[in-house]
Amino acid sequence: MKNEGIYITLTHLDDYGLGEGLKPGKKLILRKDHDNPYDDEAIAAYDGLSKVGYVANSVCTVYRGTHSAGYVYQLFGEETECTVLFTCDDAAIAQLTY
Repeated sequence: MKNEGIYITLTHLDDYGLGEGLKPGKKLILRKDHDNPYDDEAIAAYDGLSKVGYVANSVCTVYRGTHSAGYVYQLFGEETECTVLFTCDDAAIAQLTY
C-alpha cells in the first residue's frame, strides 16, 4: 500500500548520537517497539541495526502538520520505511514511504 503525504516527527535523535548527522533524503526503518514501558504505541527509528530515535507521540513533541505514532501505528505491520525531509535540533520531519 502506498500512502502519499503521511508525515511524522522523529524525536530523541540526540539521545542516540545522531542529532545533526541526519540528512534529508536518508531512509530509515520504523519498527514497532513492543517492549517500550512508556508507550504502548511506540515506534522506533533505525538506521540499519542502530536505533536513532522514535516517532513522536505526545502533543508536546509532534510538530504541526505531522502525525503521531498512535496515528501511524495502525497503518503498517511490524515495520515500514520513512525518508527524512527536514531536520531541526533534536528532531526531524519524515515521510512514510511504504
